[in-house]
Amino acid sequence: MSPNPAAYDIGKVRSHFPALKEGAAHFDGPGGTQTPDVVAHAVADTLMAAVANRGVVTAAERRAEEVVAACRTALGDLLGSDPGGIIVGRSATQITYDLSRALAKQWGPGDEVVVSRLDHDSNVRPWVQAAEAVGATVRWAGFDPETGEQTTADFEAVIGDRTRLVAMTAASNLIGTRPPVCSVGRKVHAVGGLLWVDGVHATAHKSVDREALGADFWSCSPYKFLGPHCGVVAADPAVLEDLRIDKLVPATDDVPERFEFGTLPYELMAGTTAAIDFLASLSGERDETSHRRERVVAGFEALHAHEQRLQERLEAGIRALPGVRVFSNAQKRTPTLLFTLAGHDDQDVRRALAERKVNAPAGSFYALECSRHLGLGDTGAIRVGLAPYTNDEDVDRLLTGLGAIAG
Repeated sequence: MSPNPAAYDIGKVRSHFPALKEGAAHFDGPGGTQTPDVVAHAVADTLMAAVANRGVVTAAERRAEEVVAACRTALGDLLGSDPGGIIVGRSATQITYDLSRALAKQWGPGDEVVVSRLDHDSNVRPWVQAAEAVGATVRWAGFDPETGEQTTADFEAVIGDRTRLVAMTAASNLIGTRPPVCSVGRKVHAVGGLLWVDGVHATAHKSVDREALGADFWSCSPYKFLGPHCGVVAADPAVLEDLRIDKLVPATDDVPERFEFGTLPYELMAGTTAAIDFLASLSGERDETSHRRERVVAGFEALHAHEQRLQERLEAGIRALPGVRVFSNAQKRTPTLLFTLAGHDDQDVRRALAERKVNAPAGSFYALECSRHLGLGDTGAIRVGLAPYTNDEDVDRLLTGLGAIAG
């Protein structure tokens, strides 16, 4: 299916977001997007229907089974991954912690784990702490703080024969940089290691093919791509089979349920499926007979074209401001911009924009190592990001507000 960017009807897209009626221009999508009505309805419908613990005897049991199966299938279509390796939990951070401890059972003194200074702390601290607990060595991949680029060479410098796992991001939630996941994966697999990719920020902007990228694990958060608040990890089921995790005795040992504790959040899983279907509709294509995976890819291509156009306008306007310093400079990145205005406190800028009903937060957004590596300490800077519902008027309001503050 070929994308039809011209069919990206921003007015129609925005009509599905009740939150936009409050009148704010949202540039806070990297921290969590607003929710379309179809997702809210899916959550509500599931909560109002008869649902029980999964089974095959009653209609309520079967409905729960259907919701779980549908969600795993939808996430498989979204991420280019086997539905049998889809783990759903409270958050991506929670699942990362759980699996880091399970993976660490296979490590010991002399083994090495690679983490990255570009990453959100949820893809740093769990690995650092798990490695320290078993005596493994932590090695750090850096990035160029001037350009924001992170290259394969940055990882080659710290990958060795004892590397057991490399944890990297597919896109920085702070500056948008998209590192070369595929080539790093080849390097770590060549020494027998595993590749864990934090796709929380990346998944919201471009279609993902976990298997083609060579990621053994891919984490993401549905609330960053229009869905409800929960976390997901997609993995190769064969890799999961080799992992043992602490669990309740009567709990199933099947994959992926082995890694999901307690009753699953059926309503959130239904909302996640609805969010993926909504993303699949963004191309304007109406052919429901095509495979959802094809529609997801086309939807993201249409979204990318929309965001790229707005990104060019946004960046040109921000870079033209007096006293601005932009930290998002990598060639390949998401529509996410981190910057400061000389003579203006970041939080003051945030508040001044909020008075104009423009939501543009400031901080390090848990990307602590990245913020420090950029010379921003723990406080970070102003971050703006685009989402499927962002329009030209939003961009104009942001630029007008920043111009008034800077001027």
